[in-house]
Amino acid sequence: MAAPVETDPNAVPEYPQPRDGRCPFAPAPGVRDLQSRAPLTRVRLWDGSTPWLVTRYEDYRALLADPRLSADATKDGYPSPSAGLKARRSTNPTFISMDDPEHARLRRMVTAPFAIKRVEALRPRVQRIVDDLVDDLLAGPKPVDLVEAFALPTPSLVICELLGVPYTDHDFFQQNSRVLVKRDATAEESMAAQARLIEYIDDLIARKTTEPADDLLSSLAARVNDGELTRARAASMGMLLLVAGHETTANMIALGTLALLENPAQLALLRDSEDPKFVAGAVEELLRYLTITHMGRRRVALEDIEHGGQTIRAGEGVVLAGEAGNWDPEVFDAPDRLDLTRDARRHVAFGFGVHQCLGQPLARVELQVAYPTLLRRVPGLRLATSVDEVPFKHDGQVYGVYELPVTW
Repeated sequence: MAAPVETDPNAVPEYPQPRDGRCPFAPAPGVRDLQSRAPLTRVRLWDGSTPWLVTRYEDYRALLADPRLSADATKDGYPSPSAGLKARRSTNPTFISMDDPEHARLRRMVTAPFAIKRVEALRPRVQRIVDDLVDDLLAGPKPVDLVEAFALPTPSLVICELLGVPYTDHDFFQQNSRVLVKRDATAEESMAAQARLIEYIDDLIARKTTEPADDLLSSLAARVNDGELTRARAASMGMLLLVAGHETTANMIALGTLALLENPAQLALLRDSEDPKFVAGAVEELLRYLTITHMGRRRVALEDIEHGGQTIRAGEGVVLAGEAGNWDPEVFDAPDRLDLTRDARRHVAFGFGVHQCLGQPLARVELQVAYPTLLRRVPGLRLATSVDEVPFKHDGQVYGVYELPVTW
C-alpha cells in the first residue's frame, strides 16, 4: 500500500516515493500527485537536502537541455541519489557526471560502436544469442527464473563481446554491478564494489595494450598508448559501459515480459506481428510505460533560473523524473494504458539532451529481438506464480524484478 501524499502544503515529501504494490508498473502515486500540483516542487532526499523535483514532460525536456544546469556530481548542491553513488562520484566521476567540453571529449571516444549502423550490423549476432538462450530455456527444467535464464544473459553476452570482456567472468561482474545499482548500499559497500570492477577492467586494458583485439576496451587501450587517456580514466569508462550495458536492458527484458504477460491482448499483438516497424514501435511503448530509471536525472544550477513560476537558485539541486514525464497525460493520452499501437517515440526513457543514453541503439535492437523471439518460440509462456509474489526492485536505482518465475 502506498504511503499517503502529504496534505500539508508546507511539508516537503520524501523522494523517491513508495510505489503502489497493486500497480507495479506505474510511477509512485505520490510523484503523480506532485505532477498534478505544480511544474516544480520541493522534495526531501536521503541526506535531508531539498532539491526541486520536475515531473512534467515539457519541463523535463526544457531543463535537461538548459546549459545552466550542470551534471557535475562533484559540485556543491548536486542531489545525489544515495550515499553509495555520492561516494563513488566524488572520487571517480565518469563522463556521464561531467559537463562539456570534457563530457563530449570522453563520450566521443566510445560513441562509434553504439552508432545505429554499427549496432544494426550486430542484429544477426544478437538474434543468435537470443535463439541459443531460448534453446537452453526450452531444453531445461520448468518453472524457471526468466531473469537468470534469459533476461540477464542476453545483454551481458552482447556487451561482453562488444567490450572484449570474458563472459566466463559474468558472476563476478554481475554480483558487483548489483551492489552499484542498489539504492541502500552503504558508501563503503559501493566503493568496494567499484574498486573491484575497476581493477578487473584495468587488468583487461593492460593486456589489450600489448595484445589488442577488435573490441572497445582495445580501442581505449590504444588511446592510453597514444597518451589521449589515462589508464585510470579508461578503466572507469570501461566499468561504466559494462555495468550500464547489461543492468538496464536486463531489467527492461524481464519487467517488459511481465508487463506483456499481464496484458495478454498486447502480448498477442507483439507475438503475432511480422512487421519490424510495429515491433520497433511496441518496444518504444514498453520503454515509455516502464521507464526503468526511477531515480530521476540529477542536475545542479550554475546560476539562477526562472522556470515554471519558480526560481531555481544557483547551487540548488534539480531532480528530473522521467518516469513521471512519460506518464504525463498532457502528452500521452491515457498514459497508464499499455498500448503497443501508440506512437511513443517522444518518450524520455533514455533521458534528453547531450547526456541522453549512449547505448540506446543497442538497447533497442536487443529488445526488438528478445521480446518477439521469446514470445513466438515459447507461445505458452506464463507466470509460474502470482504477480503479487514477484519480488520487485523497490530498493534499486534501476527498477525491475529480482526474479521472474515462468513456465509454459
